[in-house]
Amino acid sequence: MAIIEVKVPQLSESVAEATLLQWKKRPGEAVAADEIIIEIETDKVVLEVPAPAAGVMAQLIKNDGDTVGSDEVIARIDTEGQEAVSPLPVKAIEAPTPAPAAAPAPAAAPATGGSKSDVAMPAAAKLLADNNLGTAQVSGTGKDGRITKGDVLATLSSGGAAKPAAAAAPAAAAIPTGVPTTSLPSVQAPLGAANLADRPEQRVPMSRLRARIAERLLQSQATNAILTTFNEVNMAPVMEMRKKFQEKFEKEHGVKLGFMSFFVKAAVHALKKFPVINASIDGNDIVYHGYFDIGVAVGSPRGLVVPVLRNVDQMTFAEIEKKIAEFGVKARDGKLGLEEMTGGTFSISNGGVFGSMLSTPIINPPQSAILGVHATKDRAVVENGQIVIRPINYLAMSYDHRIIDGREAVLGLVAMKEALEDPARLLFDI
Repeated sequence: MAIIEVKVPQLSESVAEATLLQWKKRPGEAVAADEIIIEIETDKVVLEVPAPAAGVMAQLIKNDGDTVGSDEVIARIDTEGQEAVSPLPVKAIEAPTPAPAAAPAPAAAPATGGSKSDVAMPAAAKLLADNNLGTAQVSGTGKDGRITKGDVLATLSSGGAAKPAAAAAPAAAAIPTGVPTTSLPSVQAPLGAANLADRPEQRVPMSRLRARIAERLLQSQATNAILTTFNEVNMAPVMEMRKKFQEKFEKEHGVKLGFMSFFVKAAVHALKKFPVINASIDGNDIVYHGYFDIGVAVGSPRGLVVPVLRNVDQMTFAEIEKKIAEFGVKARDGKLGLEEMTGGTFSISNGGVFGSMLSTPIINPPQSAILGVHATKDRAVVENGQIVIRPINYLAMSYDHRIIDGREAVLGLVAMKEALEDPARLLFDI
């Protein structure tokens, strides 16, 4: 028997630990080389761990939901294909406490003999018992048809669970959380059926990313002297230019010309004029950055992520649009890498895609400012003493008043406004 260890990938210096999501392979199951066997969630990204070699999963050292560090051994694979018996107690592999054998549900069909297809893994057996399910109600996908924890979770999510016998109130309806249940450890919510009646609740743990977002936002509010300045922008010139060149642009570059590239370019235009907006605080020092790395806030199923566009001042409109589109796909699929999420000297948050009219964005530390972009709507404005209709976007820039004075903040936002209302300024850098 040749055993190979599966280890946690090297995490970045800013990430001390990570959380195991759900194992895709169980002991005794065949594993192909480079097959993804587990996903590991850090406070920034989800990392996929491939099998280092082909063989049979011999041992799971860490469970779903466990906290791990860089290079920690989490499993072992037998490359000779022999089914290995773990030297550890079952409770150390599958569940924190020994699980009793599952009792058949009253309405479940009787077992059809002692075949392996009726066997449930310990963690699966506990879930079966907790949800009043019998083995006949779950299709096993494990070795020789064994029922795994994932099989039970799949059955429960598809509505295959029976009502608990002790429940006095109607079964609680599923509440959408926006987070795939397969990415979360199983958590038993307090029933409290007598008190909840027809008002269901669902308790789920914060993902590591969500917990990190909460921590950083509180840190930002507690350590920065945040002030927000506002301005309104007539988007008609940008909209006309975009309409004029959209077809040629897409044909030439293979990507649509969006509005974000204009906002990014306008931000860099202003940051060059007022470098302190692009700076950060390090102790008692102000660090002025001679480069422009713009973080673009992107929504994902796991929460808000801010991938970074590097050296934006050297990028074309097409390069910016392609990179933003790439970030969107990666965020949706959980494929953003650590190197794409670190750093950044300034950020842009576009709440307008969701219909936001106005907001006060929170600074992403250690940065000192962030631009909030909102929905462009036709509004009545006064031009030359006349009331006219214009497509208006309200911009909001939050800044750290410890190093950025009101003058620089206001003039910086005005510079962005002028660049958007007269895009030719971006060509001549005026």
